[in-house]
Amino acid sequence: MYNCAKMTGVRVRVLFFGLLRDVVGKSEDTRDDVAPGSTLSSIFALYAAEFPKLIDLEKSLVFAHNQSFASRDTIAADGDEIAFLPPVSGGSANSTSPYLATIEDADGHFFGLTRQPIDTKAIVARLVRGEDGAFVEFQGVVRNNSKGRATRFLDYECYEPMALKVMAELGREIAAKHDVGRVAMIHRLGPMQIGEASVAIIVASPHRRAAFEAALEGIDRLKKTVPIWKKEHFVDGEVWVEGEWDESLPRG
Repeated sequence: MYNCAKMTGVRVRVLFFGLLRDVVGKSEDTRDDVAPGSTLSSIFALYAAEFPKLIDLEKSLVFAHNQSFASRDTIAADGDEIAFLPPVSGGSANSTSPYLATIEDADGHFFGLTRQPIDTKAIVARLVRGEDGAFVEFQGVVRNNSKGRATRFLDYECYEPMALKVMAELGREIAAKHDVGRVAMIHRLGPMQIGEASVAIIVASPHRRAAFEAALEGIDRLKKTVPIWKKEHFVDGEVWVEGEWDESLPRG
């Protein structure tokens, strides 16, 4: 007798961000028709066949598997979460916290996502200790123009759980590298007006030079590794701002 049982497909959740969301017309999709043994690349190909515009974008993307960066030959298993991430452009809040989500570890580093104005004074008070001789505060603010076009406002979105995880990994690595006390990274999401802060990096340290160097590396690397995207709104249109991924991330 022959076994006539039908082979069941792998069920995966697929997320789209920024320009990709506009191309496919949705922010997420669930498929249960993925063949066992399929790679992230082959799953992307399923969508590229349906939305040919994705083909031109593929080389600039990185892929994520269960909220971590992954190579394209990673094999998907049943129940996995997959995200296709365009180049970055440099939970729900409760009634008592302005943050959507936070991580505060045992060493006192703090990482957060918020839709409210960033309260840097409160963060400095959280970070600075008696042994610190300096703290450096960097804020990235919304400017009123881009490449000669007048900007009305910006709108930020992100892959929230992964963005928070990557910020925490990045902050801890930088703190250890520069031998500073505590590091905080906070990014704001949603619409922001001209002059408002979209991101803050704060470093407390016994010595000022280490604090400056850690803060500079923090913002430079955050803009290329944390999955956050911005759409710039002009008087005559809008566009997703395309930056670039850090070269160290898996691409093949």
